[in-house]
Amino acid sequence: MLIGSNGEKQGLVSFSVALESARVASLDLVQVSPSDASPVVCKLLDYGKHVFDKKKSLSSSKVKVKRNTTKEIKFRPSTDVGDYKIKLKKVKSFILDGDKTKISVRFRGREILNSDMGLNLLNKLRDELEDIAQVDQEPSLEGRQLLMVLSPLKKK
Repeated sequence: MLIGSNGEKQGLVSFSVALESARVASLDLVQVSPSDASPVVCKLLDYGKHVFDKKKSLSSSKVKVKRNTTKEIKFRPSTDVGDYKIKLKKVKSFILDGDKTKISVRFRGREILNSDMGLNLLNKLRDELEDIAQVDQEPSLEGRQLLMVLSPLKKK
């Protein structure tokens, strides 16, 4: 049984006639039924294109999963206004991309005595981002770092 390139049945034909019609049409003769079937069903098609279409449909059916990543931005207690604005913009882009953001304020030497400056910096940051981010971890002092973790607001 031979099936043409556009799906029409051409009936029972010999193998040599089917092979010749495939050569004339510049297509491949592909067996679509099991070997022990009676009659054997063959189809004229472009096999390379067929394989390509199968791979394409398989890859498009896979669900794309976004992994949650954690980004980090480091501040200093004496971070100036210009640097603060640039880092704030970067934190906003991380949050809007759906990433958790870890914000750390590092203290060197005697700066640790004025840890309230770092706390004020984190509170200011929290207030400016409250419309797009929620606090996962409140500011906490760990060694010589003050840490806070923000994540995007949950969509309702």
